[in-house]
Amino acid sequence: MFNLNWFDVIPVLVTFLCILFVQVLNIYLNILNDEVDNKNIDLVLKQKELDFSPTDNTEVTTSTPTSPTNGKLEKQTSILDSDSHEDEDTISLENLFPCDQTEIHASKKISFIIEELLQTEVNYVNNLKKGLENYGYKLQEEEDLPDNLRGQQRQQQLLSNISEILKLHEQEILPLMMRNQRDLKGLFDEFAAHFEKNHFYCYVTFTMGKKSSMQLRQENREFLLNYQTLIKDKLGIDSFLVQPIQRLTRYPLLLQQFISEFYKSGISCKPVLTAVCKLETRMRRALDVVNQAEEIPNIDELNEFDLLQQGNFRRSTEFDAQHFPTKKKYRSKVFLFDRSLVCAEVRKKRLTYRHHYNWEHVELQRPLDAPTSNANKIINLLIKQSHLQQLEKDKSNGGGSVITLPGGKREEYSFVASEASVVKQWLQATHKIIEIARHEHAQRNTFSLPMHLVLGVFLAIWLIWQYV
Repeated sequence: MFNLNWFDVIPVLVTFLCILFVQVLNIYLNILNDEVDNKNIDLVLKQKELDFSPTDNTEVTTSTPTSPTNGKLEKQTSILDSDSHEDEDTISLENLFPCDQTEIHASKKISFIIEELLQTEVNYVNNLKKGLENYGYKLQEEEDLPDNLRGQQRQQQLLSNISEILKLHEQEILPLMMRNQRDLKGLFDEFAAHFEKNHFYCYVTFTMGKKSSMQLRQENREFLLNYQTLIKDKLGIDSFLVQPIQRLTRYPLLLQQFISEFYKSGISCKPVLTAVCKLETRMRRALDVVNQAEEIPNIDELNEFDLLQQGNFRRSTEFDAQHFPTKKKYRSKVFLFDRSLVCAEVRKKRLTYRHHYNWEHVELQRPLDAPTSNANKIINLLIKQSHLQQLEKDKSNGGGSVITLPGGKREEYSFVASEASVVKQWLQATHKIIEIARHEHAQRNTFSLPMHLVLGVFLAIWLIWQYV
């Protein structure tokens, strides 16, 4: 038997009660966050999927704000909530079960495509490693290296995030290809998962740094040509730095060949076909974003607005824009980031920065009084009451009349697309961003203990209780 006193019991009891209190508090805060989401992130609730079409019969909720006819809107409604999906992936029991892939591997043309996919991946990794060594580590060791190429910061400007791309392919993509050579569904599914988790965003970052890298190379063209001869590199740094985009472009082309041969051969293995189509779709979407990101460094007059602080870039779309406070109309490109929406004016081949808005400060609506076909091409951006005071300076900076709607909201922009499908794709992109914002908001002000820590404390309590 052992003696037990209050000095032994109180620490154990206090520890247990603290853990219990933290977990209960965490559950309470999560419930509270779900309730206040309606107030703090109106955009999420009013724009959950944002999918509408000319044939959409979904019931809508209308509001009754009125404004002068020059405001273009007499009635407006928040964007519809719907339950559509961004992907057209086929969901069936047939896709959930493995199929015999012998017939696929028996096709010489398909086997050749898979072999090319694997071999070019090996070559790509080797080329990145060699190029990074030549124009990274070895370049910095050169005694006559120009000052504007010297140092880690300049090296990063020259090569952008090529090391991050190498790490992705060397440690993730190439190994998954090697271990799934005989399981094509597994290969395609694992590959698609990297796109779904946005691991290929490193290519967007690489593209955004392309302009700066080209300028630095141009300033040091003579030295780089001499250095290329010194290390006996026949292709040079320009060829090396174009390889990432070439590789990303090559993927969907190879998969398209695979799908074409799959149909021609009459192979009946639907799970593999579904997986490869899903992957090819994600690759093309990623490639679109990468191509659009190339324009971001070309936006003029950004002043002190730092695009790098706006989170990940998601999409750019071209609209006919009308800015209500200044009564200006112009061709615009709207860039969507995780934290903000950026409007730029298109001036021939130039882009000029005009405005940006944080997502929590805006609401998206469409007009009710326009014909159905036109309404599906229009998105109106309103500023919320919480942000209006910050924009009052527009009046004193030559701005026109400001239209304030009941509820304190203000008409800011009207974006008109050439086709309704453009608006649909744009709104699907905003849905992704809003879901990210919602998740971040739900995690805010939430405190919890990891389960392994909780179990460890309970084990410690049990040991103390047994051996005190």
